[in-house]
Amino acid sequence: MKIKDQLHNELILANVPKRIISLVPSQTELLVALGLENQLVGITKFCIHPAHLKQHKTVVGGTKNVDLKKIAMLHPDIIICNKEENTQELVEKLRPIAPVYISDIYTINDTLEMITSFGVIFKSETTAQKIINQIKLKHSDFQTFIKQYPSKKVAYFIWSKPWMVAGASNFINTLLELNKFENCYINKGRYPEIELTSLKSLAPDLVLLSSEPFPFKEIHALQIKEYTNAKIIYVDGELFSWYGSRLLSSFDYFKKLHYSLDKPE
Repeated sequence: MKIKDQLHNELILANVPKRIISLVPSQTELLVALGLENQLVGITKFCIHPAHLKQHKTVVGGTKNVDLKKIAMLHPDIIICNKEENTQELVEKLRPIAPVYISDIYTINDTLEMITSFGVIFKSETTAQKIINQIKLKHSDFQTFIKQYPSKKVAYFIWSKPWMVAGASNFINTLLELNKFENCYINKGRYPEIELTSLKSLAPDLVLLSSEPFPFKEIHALQIKEYTNAKIIYVDGELFSWYGSRLLSSFDYFKKLHYSLDKPE
């Protein structure tokens, strides 16, 4: 079987892969949703959904640094990567071990394309199509829902020391736009480092503190509050950044978020 990944690399697979290593947490979750948990032989330490997975699968490292010998000893038929999560250097080291599928996700359509590809690769087309149909339905419903809400200027924080925010050309920004959240840092790069003083001139309505990859606490909110009158709220980073089956939960979460923003202070 010949198939192309989302970077247009051609993969040649002799058979349907039966031994899968996933180096992308959100795609690990998707593979399980596709009914492929038994075929998963290796995952990262960040693959936390479903919660029981790390008790039964071999953890091969993180998303940037892995134990190549451990991966080779698992004899994978395919290794699942992502352009943003995994480095090109790592991918090149993995290719002699097994075919590497690389996803490249910026939009919801990119996600649907990836799910379709996984359905073909792993002969899970029926389940993949069910997930796609559910995502499309929830997406359409949310697009109708969000029409009643005005746009808001936001800053979406992902890190401290240095302070970093989500900018343009990433999946987070796609979901911000879907929520009619105008990204204050959209012209500053993909994940720019910023000074908190910039908040004064940008004057966001909301500051969103993501639960991942950095665990923001009250002390960080207080530091940010010195530079803005914006409402500061903590948001579920997985539901703003995980692509795949996690989207099935995102749209309901976004509705609850907008309901809560409508409440008086």
